[in-house]
Amino acid sequence: MQQREEKQLETAVESLASRVAYVKNALHSFIYKLENEYDRLTWPSVLDNFALLSGQLNTINKLLKNEKTPSFRSQVIIPLLLSPDRDEDLAKLTEQRVPVFSHEIVPDYLRTKPDPEVEEQEKQLATEGARIGPEVAQKQIQTLNKLCSSLLEKLNNPRDEREAESAALRQNKPSFNPADTNALVGAVAFGKGLSNKCRPPGPVSSGIPGQSSMMSGGPTLQQVTIGGGSGQQAPMGGPVNPQQGQPGKMPSSIKTNIKSASGSMHPYNR
Repeated sequence: MQQREEKQLETAVESLASRVAYVKNALHSFIYKLENEYDRLTWPSVLDNFALLSGQLNTINKLLKNEKTPSFRSQVIIPLLLSPDRDEDLAKLTEQRVPVFSHEIVPDYLRTKPDPEVEEQEKQLATEGARIGPEVAQKQIQTLNKLCSSLLEKLNNPRDEREAESAALRQNKPSFNPADTNALVGAVAFGKGLSNKCRPPGPVSSGIPGQSSMMSGGPTLQQVTIGGGSGQQAPMGGPVNPQQGQPGKMPSSIKTNIKSASGSMHPYNR
């Protein structure tokens, strides 16, 4: 009975090793294509390689779940010899991946459970999952399904439809604010909305008919020399006496001085 079990175990191990060798060869071929033939590799070819690997892994799972296959969980592997020195036979069997069978690498290669860090994370996830009630979990599942359905719908839509929708959104979205535009036009054209500080001050009376608009906002001239004889000076803000012998007519020197002063002192000509 014991010999029969040992024979079944040996046969199962050989069959499993051959299946794993097929997976290894398929991986080597796929990696070689990715590294050396990436410029000629097409997406259907990549999908074919993934399908091949998936089929081989499914075959291994079926082999392990077969009733005739002995349970590997009940088998114990015990290292008989550990050495820090290089083992050429072991390196040849493992294709130079494991040249030494020492105390440092044995826990990693003969491990039957995940790493302690991974186990701790799994425990935390299990604890958080147990805290969530059935109603909350159902709501989260529905939300996730809705998001996945929306994403799949967008991916399945033709590219032309997506571009048309994005173009329509860009056209319907206004690129300016009409109220700001109207306010800017009113301020530039009619001075609407401007404060009094931005406007020139009111007109200043110069005492000379016809000159009040030209002298508006400017500083008052102090004195003007009256040509033609008298040598008297009159203030600019007061009335100017006409020259003798020509009643009602302003001397030409006064006109010239007033014109030049008004042009230089006007607030818009500074």
